Amino acid sequence: MKLVVNIVFTLLAFTVSVNEVSSLNILGIFPYEGKSHFFLFEPYLRELARRGHDVTVISHFPQKQAVKNYTDISLAGSVKILEDALPIEKSYTALVNIIHFIIDKGTENCRQLLANKEVQDLWKRKARFDVVLVEQFNSDCSLGLAHKFEAPVVGLTSHTPMPWHYNRFGIPYNPSYVPFMFFGGGTKPTLYQRIEVTIFNAYFNALYTWFSQRVDQNTLAEYFNDVPPLEELGREIKLYLVYKNFALFGSSMAPQNVKEVGGYHVAAPKPLPNDLKKFIEESEKGVIYISFGSMLKAASIPREKLVAIIAALAELPQRVLWKWEEPTLPGNPSNIYVSNWLPQNDILAHPKVLAFYSHCGMLGTTEAIHHGVPVVGMPIFGDQPSNAAAIQESGLGVEIQVNELTKDNLLKKLRTVLDPEFRRKVKLLSMAYHDRPVSAMDSAIFWTEFAARNSHLTFRSPAADLPLYLYYNLDIIAIFTVIILVLIKIVTLLFTTTKTQLNVEQQAINKSKTS
Repeated sequence: MKLVVNIVFTLLAFTVSVNEVSSLNILGIFPYEGKSHFFLFEPYLRELARRGHDVTVISHFPQKQAVKNYTDISLAGSVKILEDALPIEKSYTALVNIIHFIIDKGTENCRQLLANKEVQDLWKRKARFDVVLVEQFNSDCSLGLAHKFEAPVVGLTSHTPMPWHYNRFGIPYNPSYVPFMFFGGGTKPTLYQRIEVTIFNAYFNALYTWFSQRVDQNTLAEYFNDVPPLEELGREIKLYLVYKNFALFGSSMAPQNVKEVGGYHVAAPKPLPNDLKKFIEESEKGVIYISFGSMLKAASIPREKLVAIIAALAELPQRVLWKWEEPTLPGNPSNIYVSNWLPQNDILAHPKVLAFYSHCGMLGTTEAIHHGVPVVGMPIFGDQPSNAAAIQESGLGVEIQVNELTKDNLLKKLRTVLDPEFRRKVKLLSMAYHDRPVSAMDSAIFWTEFAARNSHLTFRSPAADLPLYLYYNLDIIAIFTVIILVLIKIVTLLFTTTKTQLNVEQQAINKSKTS
């Protein structure tokens, strides 16, 4: 009996010990005020806390109710939350303005982050963390702060990689087949699109280096005197959790420190409000859902485009749900239900929702493939063009550009995705998306814990450390170029010498004949 008791107590002690070891002290740094970004990260952060980790989160979005093991350091109120902030406009000028807006926001976020008294308290009292989670978006300032805690860093995105993140992770980038976030073309761009991307890629990277990293480095220097170059810290990130999945975006050549975890924000659908449920379930021919996300202001769409959308919808037998910021639409069409907020995931999960007319934001696109709902994608800015290209290439839906938007064009696109055969193929794609060894959430949690357990190891791709001349084999190209030029020179000299000798001999023969 005594032996049994000893064994039981030993097992209990071992269990407690394992739990203590596996419980991590985690810091999450999310200084960007984009609502859609944090909406994606929040389920992952809450799940870390639910699994017993102590999670401290710096953000503009504190929890409304206390969550066990979850501590907020709130930046709320320091800036206006970005929602319905950008017009529906697509042009080179708009693109340049947006990229400058993103970078300016990053440097502003850096100043707000470091000026916060609770954030300052963390480094002043030398808080200890097992792993630091950092959003990889428009600023590397958070990496400078993470450096003070001497903990491994896990980078997170709510989208595919930004242009300035390829080099630091050693992700191969070739405009001939690698999609570029801010442009369409996907994996099969035209010559014009490749030229376009090459120019803007160079411009965006230069802009980020000089107007984001350099400014943030100076801001950090006001608080710390030992922060290494931010790009160097970027290369030290242990793991990079990218919010994508190959079923939608296709194959990639990402190194082992880049992990695809797309899909972890999608929750089990909740019951719909009664009015929405009634509107959907009483639709004999199904429902089309329209949303242009939280950042774009749908009501800013040009009047003639809006009229074209309404006219196209009027010719379809389906009812329509539309996230719209104003009380009514022009003409107040009876088949369209409008609201400034709609429970998107719950709507897309309903079997009577047949199509999604979308701006191709990552959250909505992920929810669409999760629930197997075909998409008509109308991308405007950011990652939307590359998402839209992936939607079309994967078979999840079709694209329409805002400058091509007419009643007839939109009607054709909607009828394409409403076709039963098209919808059947989308359901098969959705099945492939779900067919994975572990869930997206389990994968994201595992790799976070992995980084903490193996903080002494580095998993960076060797490509990230190569100078450009080695990465592109310019030295080999130079050697072969020199060899080829030397061979050409030798052949030319031999040919010239031979020709000269023949001329001399011919002249001698002619001279002898003459004499």
